[in-house]
Amino acid sequence: MSAPTNTEENAESRFIVIETKIAHQEDLLDELNKLVYRQQQKIDQLETLCAALARMVKDARESSEQGQALHERPPHY
Repeated sequence: MSAPTNTEENAESRFIVIETKIAHQEDLLDELNKLVYRQQQKIDQLETLCAALARMVKDARESSEQGQALHERPPHY
């Protein structure tokens, strides 16, 4: 077996660099996927909260309108 040539050593080091970059990209992709998942959970919570608040405002408005109707003067005053 002959000693590795400069070209073979160069190719080997390039493969190592590429493999290292791929490993870092896979880690980054995993972290980004986790982040997106957590953000979606938060969005779901906020949408639920927003819907509940909208119902509360609607109910308060309707009860306020009904209360005003009880306190209005009859038309003959």
